[in-house]
Amino acid sequence: MRDQGRRPAPPWQVLADTLLQREALVCRLGEGLLPHDFAGLYIGHDEVDRILAELPGASGPAAQRVEELLNRLEPELVLARKQFAEALAEGTSVFDCLVRNAGLDETAAQALALLIAVERSPHRMRLVSYFQDNVQLPRLTMASLTRMLDGGARTVSPDAPLRRAELVELGTEGPWATRMCWPALRVTWAMSGDDSADSALPAGARRLEPVGTGRIEPELLLVTGADEDSRLNALRERWPGKALLVCPVPSSPAEWAAVVREAGVGDRAVVLELDGPPDRKAADRIDRAAHLSWVLSSPVELALDSLPRRPWREIHLESGLAGAADWQQALGIAPDPAFPLSRDQLRLVSAASAGNPGRISAGVRRLAGGHLDGLSVRIRPKRVMKDLVLPSDQTAQLRELIARYRRRSTVYNEWGYSPFPSKGVVALFSGPSGTGKTLAAEIIAGELGLDLYKVDLSSVVSKYIGETEKNLERIFGAAAAGDLVLFFDEADSLFGKRSEVSDAHDRYANIEVAYLLQRLESYQGLVVMATNLQRNIDEAFLRRISVAIDFEAPDEPQRKLIWQQAFPAGAPLGELDYEFLARQFRITGGLIRNAALGAGFLAAEQDGPVTMERVALALKREFQKLGRLRTETEFDRYFDLVNGDTDAEPAG
Repeated sequence: MRDQGRRPAPPWQVLADTLLQREALVCRLGEGLLPHDFAGLYIGHDEVDRILAELPGASGPAAQRVEELLNRLEPELVLARKQFAEALAEGTSVFDCLVRNAGLDETAAQALALLIAVERSPHRMRLVSYFQDNVQLPRLTMASLTRMLDGGARTVSPDAPLRRAELVELGTEGPWATRMCWPALRVTWAMSGDDSADSALPAGARRLEPVGTGRIEPELLLVTGADEDSRLNALRERWPGKALLVCPVPSSPAEWAAVVREAGVGDRAVVLELDGPPDRKAADRIDRAAHLSWVLSSPVELALDSLPRRPWREIHLESGLAGAADWQQALGIAPDPAFPLSRDQLRLVSAASAGNPGRISAGVRRLAGGHLDGLSVRIRPKRVMKDLVLPSDQTAQLRELIARYRRRSTVYNEWGYSPFPSKGVVALFSGPSGTGKTLAAEIIAGELGLDLYKVDLSSVVSKYIGETEKNLERIFGAAAAGDLVLFFDEADSLFGKRSEVSDAHDRYANIEVAYLLQRLESYQGLVVMATNLQRNIDEAFLRRISVAIDFEAPDEPQRKLIWQQAFPAGAPLGELDYEFLARQFRITGGLIRNAALGAGFLAAEQDGPVTMERVALALKREFQKLGRLRTETEFDRYFDLVNGDTDAEPAG
């Protein structure tokens, strides 16, 4: 029997049809009956007699006649098997590649040929139903494989190569002898000339074609360090002639089966992108599919006790920074020292900037934004250094901080200073609320032409063990491009002193602090931490600080300048006594700006100018928010207004 449109039939199909023909003729000779559509749906007295006659312990059906038939068919079967073996040795067809990639012996290869041939032809299924005497069994059963091939059933046992390669499936219901076998759907499609990927592959799986030539023997390779694209690039250089299947670690047995099957059908090495060491189940799966080449790709070295038991080799990458060739290929320019991008980041930035070198900065900002927006607030700097009123020494420290970040390449790369522990810059701003710490962080970002990301600690710190570290890794990983400023406000809640361990919660809290310190030491960008009380910061963090600036409450001349800057040029101002405000109210710049804004709303509601009375009333509201007493010494002639029995608005 041959498929229409395929003349001459391939050797695997000729062998399959020869075996099927042989089984059907023997069955027909024994029964002396033509096949009918109701075979196996009822059992009559004649059928009982026939079954009894066929039992191995009883006298079989015309044994001599069957022997004569087999002898007549033997030359044809010998020739079919010879041509089959020769075709496998040449290894040019899809079937031959399946057999070679799965490491099948001749018996397993014959079983696979039978299963595929039956699966692809309704006529063969009808023939199988006939000699299995049941129209509900159109696929070959374990009993039929046993009769047709010496050791046929063992070819589909749980640990057989066909099953390890996930090329065939076995029914799970009914007695063992009547359980049907069939090829996986991906195999059937491949034999039909369709190379579509297995539909059960894990989300994000992708197939990569070879970039060169050459064959490799199955092996396990660890590729660690750097970024994903750099690790993949190193693998391509080592195995240029190998097609790859890159995917995350499968999360279900069906996904594992699809990965193993897809790799075998397409002669691909499996590259598993890890975010941690593989668990025991994953390691066992890799050991089970020893006919494949596997790659464990991880940004960090993997613990030895987590690895599969098979021998392995390792490639460790110290740096994943994109080189001149990468920049030239992606954007057609030389590397920009302002953007220390990894190969992975460069690929994404190139896509975000549509390959336009003039839009690199926007592309880098877009790179970080998608990951950081859920855990932080993006602030696009608008204010400049003149908007910040500080003593001259603190202002000089801010400029030194800017220079320290801006000139890193000169000092470390050109002059050869040792970047210990990294080239990153960590600044600590300490001082009371409202003294300008957040404003200073925004101005620094603006001076450097960067965005400021204010980390939302409520989103980062989690009560669930391990979640805080994951959130922190997301933040530092997304910010690794270096084209932004990370700002941790109220940092003592995250960078606080480690406690003595009295229970499990203390232990895990200390682990979070230790992890954060480790991540901070390896970060190459700019981090600003703000705290009201420096003494609450863990000493280990203080040792990592590059620049520490103490923000103090402004003195009287500074308060006067802040009051003058607090009202925009377009605001309708009355007679404001800035010297009185600066002298009488010893408050921070943040409170001054809030009061100025409040006075503006009072004036707008009354359709009048911003007057001293409205400023005094706005200050009263700010004091009420803080729970602070209002004294006659401070408010002087405005005391009755702010301390009266009514809150009526003053007249314009």
